[in-house]
Amino acid sequence: MKRIPYGISNFRQVRRDNMYYVDKTMYIERLEQAGNFLFLIRPRRFGKSLFLNMLCSYYDLARQDEFDTVFDGLYAKEHPTPEKGQYQVLRLDFSRIGGKDSELEDNFDSYCGIMLDSFASTYAQCYPEGFAERVRNIKKANQKLNFIDAEAKNTGARLYLVIDEYDNFTNTVLNEEGEAVYHALTHATGFYRNTFKQYKGMFDRILMLGVSPVTMDDLTSGYNIATNITMDPRFNMMLGFSETDVREMIRYYQGTGQISATEKEIIDEIKPWYDNYCFAKYSLDADPKMFNCDMVLYYMQHLVNLGQSPEQMIDPNTRTDYGKMKKLIRLDGTGSYRTGIINKIAEQGYILGNIEESFPAEQLTKPEKFVSLLFYYGMLTIGENLGNMLKLIIPNNNVRKQYYDYMLEEYQNIANVDTWQLNMDFHQTAVEGNWQPMMQHLAEYYRQNTAIRQLIEGERNVQGFFNAYLSLNPYYLTAPEVELNHGYCDFFLMPDLKRYPMIRHSYIVELKYLPTTASETEVTKQWEQAVSQILQYAEGRMVNKLAGETELHLIIMQIKGFSMIRMEEIPFTDTKEE
Repeated sequence: MKRIPYGISNFRQVRRDNMYYVDKTMYIERLEQAGNFLFLIRPRRFGKSLFLNMLCSYYDLARQDEFDTVFDGLYAKEHPTPEKGQYQVLRLDFSRIGGKDSELEDNFDSYCGIMLDSFASTYAQCYPEGFAERVRNIKKANQKLNFIDAEAKNTGARLYLVIDEYDNFTNTVLNEEGEAVYHALTHATGFYRNTFKQYKGMFDRILMLGVSPVTMDDLTSGYNIATNITMDPRFNMMLGFSETDVREMIRYYQGTGQISATEKEIIDEIKPWYDNYCFAKYSLDADPKMFNCDMVLYYMQHLVNLGQSPEQMIDPNTRTDYGKMKKLIRLDGTGSYRTGIINKIAEQGYILGNIEESFPAEQLTKPEKFVSLLFYYGMLTIGENLGNMLKLIIPNNNVRKQYYDYMLEEYQNIANVDTWQLNMDFHQTAVEGNWQPMMQHLAEYYRQNTAIRQLIEGERNVQGFFNAYLSLNPYYLTAPEVELNHGYCDFFLMPDLKRYPMIRHSYIVELKYLPTTASETEVTKQWEQAVSQILQYAEGRMVNKLAGETELHLIIMQIKGFSMIRMEEIPFTDTKEE
C-alpha cells in the first residue's frame, strides 16, 4: 500500500518510498511554452515545494540515471520534452533565511554560498579540474555566482534556477521590521536586488514561486526578469488537487481495504472544508474548483492510518498561517481599516473587488491592495466574474474559521466573554433543544459591553458578533448567508452528526436589527417579515438534507439599538414527520 506523503516535499523520496503521488508532470510542457523566466504565486500548503522538487528531478542532468525509475507511470515518462535532463539546476529555498535586520545580509550570503558550493560539487565533472575547490575558496556568494557564470558560458553549460518561497524572508522583514528596512533590501543597491540582477543574465531558465507579489514588483522594477503566470488559466489547476484527483485517491485506498467509508461520505465531509479554490477568472466556467492538497493529505492520513477522519478538520499546523494573517492586518500599526474589511468578509462571505497582479511595498497599506493580498494568501478566491469586478469569496470552512478566530480575538481583547458558560449552553442547544440560554447570553454580552458595541455597531456587524461566537459551537458548522429556498438565512446551525451523533436539534436563526429610533410600527412590520422569511426557508428541500434526522427549530431574534427586544421560536410543520 502506498503511504500518504503528508508533509513530504522530496519528489524522489515520494516515488522511491512508494508514496501516493498525484501526477502534475503534464504541466512541464506548458511551463516550457510559457517562457524562460516565470513567476507564480500560490497560497501556502498547495504543494509548491513538491512540484518544484519534481521539476528539478526532471531537468537535472545529474539525475537522469534515475529518470525511468522516479517518473515511471507518469505523464512525463511517456511525453518527455527535448529539455529533459539538459540543465545544471540550482535550487534555492529562501524560507531557510532569517534573522534580524543586521544579520540578514550575512545569513543570505552564507546560505547562498552553501548552496553554490553544493552546486559546484554536483556538477564538477562538467567543468575543468579544480572547479569545485575554486568555488569553495571564494568567500562571497555573489562572487561565486560570477565565477560559475563565467565557467558555464565557457563550457556551454545550461543553467536552471528554481527559487522556492522567494518572498519569505523579505515579507517577514516587511511585517516585523517595517518598510524602511525592507526598502533598503529591495531597492537601489540593496543586496537582495543586486542578486536578482545577477540571476537574469546568468540562467537560461528561472522559475520562482512564492505567496505574495510584493517583493517581485520591487525587485524587478525597471527591468523585466519574469513573466507572471499566477492568473494564467493554463496553470489554474497546476497546484492543489481536483475533485477527480481526490476521488481517485479515495478509490485507491478503498481498494487496499484501508477505508470503509463510501466515496460520497468522504467527499461530502471534506468538500466544505478544503475545496472551492479558483486562481484565474477565465477558468471559472472551464475548470473544476481545486482542493487544498495539504489539507486533503492531512485528512487522508488520519482516515487511512487510524480508520477515522480527524477530530479537527483543520490541520493544527495552519496556525502559523493565521499568525501571518494577523501581522498582515496590523501592518501599519493600526489595522483599523483592514479589520473592517475582515469583518465585512466574514459577515457576508464575500467582497467585490479586483486583484492587483503586482504592487510595490509602499502601496501595501492602500485599501485596494489588502483585498488582493487576502486572495494571494488563500483567504479569498474567485467566485464570480462580474465584468469589471470580481466577486471574491471565502473558499471554505477552513478559511472561514480563520476569519472567525480573528474576530473572536478582537472581541475578547475588548471584553472577555465567558466561553466556559457558552460551552455549557452549546451542549444544551445540541442535545436537549434548550437554545434560549445560548442566545440570551450572547445578546446580554453584546448589550453589556459598550466597547464591543462601538466596534460593531450596525446590523451587519451585530450579525458578525453572533456569528463569531456561534462558530465556537463544536456541534455545528455555523454557516452564514446559506441559500435556502430562494433566500438567504442569517445563520444555519448545521449539525455535525458524523462527529457528534448525539445531536438531536438543528436551527435556522434570523437576526433582525433596528436602530434605537425605530417606531413600534417598524418593529412590528420587521417581525412579520422575518416570520414570513424564516418559514419560507424551512420549506426548502435543502433544509431536510442539511438537518438530517434532527429536529429543526426556527428562531427569530430582534435587536433594537443595543438590546434584544424579542426572541421566539416560530412554530411550523416539519416535513420529515409527514
